[in-house]
Amino acid sequence: MDTQLNKPNEPERYQPREGDIVFQALPLEDDLIQAIEGVTESTYSHVGVLLKRDTEWIVIEASRPGVIYTPFDEWKTKGRDGRWAAYRLKATYQDNIPQFLGELQQHIGKPYDFKYELTEDKLYCSELIYHAWRSSTGEQMGELKKIGELNWKPYREVIEKYNQASVPVERQVISPIELSKADQLEKIYDHGLG
Repeated sequence: MDTQLNKPNEPERYQPREGDIVFQALPLEDDLIQAIEGVTESTYSHVGVLLKRDTEWIVIEASRPGVIYTPFDEWKTKGRDGRWAAYRLKATYQDNIPQFLGELQQHIGKPYDFKYELTEDKLYCSELIYHAWRSSTGEQMGELKKIGELNWKPYREVIEKYNQASVPVERQVISPIELSKADQLEKIYDHGLG
């Protein structure tokens, strides 16, 4: 593997593979994205997984309104300043990709989880990937964090608005940045996300 990551002006060098996990910085135009990035202290505000349908690369993602398929080229345009990164499962985990993709697709059509609860009836972006990986392998991907361990205080109002209750400081969440740190993954491409 090329150990040097691609620079932002070299997007043509990324060669997608099924199961690649793609992260991006979403526009800061709404309070939810501002809160995600502020609470996690990271520009990694969204994540999805690549798969191929016929000749088209698509991303399965939990986005508003829920779990959907989005053409990869369209997905990239939704990011802030075109910033995104791709991570790939390490060789040890490549055999898990078919079952992982199957588990992801079982969630198509489920609504978005604005309360960020670790349940499977409603899902947020990194939670979709976390549950699908755990269901397909029995392993955890990324580290769960309690909201109280994160930088939540400046975003209290936003959290309470979406939670429709006080800040659930004991609630565990999986954020895009924590998912990106998973032992199973390695960054293979960075288009300005960092």
